Amino acid sequence: MKKALIKTDKFENFREFYNFYLTEHSHPVSRLLHFIGTGLVIFITFYGIFTDQFKLLWFIPLVGYGFAWVGHFFFEKNKPATFKHPFYSLGSDFVMFFDIIRGKVKL
Repeated sequence: MKKALIKTDKFENFREFYNFYLTEHSHPVSRLLHFIGTGLVIFITFYGIFTDQFKLLWFIPLVGYGFAWVGHFFFEKNKPATFKHPFYSLGSDFVMFFDIIRGKVKL
């Protein structure tokens, strides 16, 4: 799907947004950085909770956004969708993470 096909701020549902989200994450390095960041967010969350080290949870936004924003600003050269669609964007991060694991999205 080409970026020019989907350029809107209005989405009927999550599926429409996710299709747009994938066009905004087409560079393989950006996808890899998102994958690493989301994987670390999942790891930190579980590790922090199960080891009672709740202070580690403060690193979640730094790690999650840090990797993603490097991908956007240096590789995609676009603005993160988080700024306009924070909940759809967060959900899409996790869907893309698991789609990469399942082989539905390529790095």
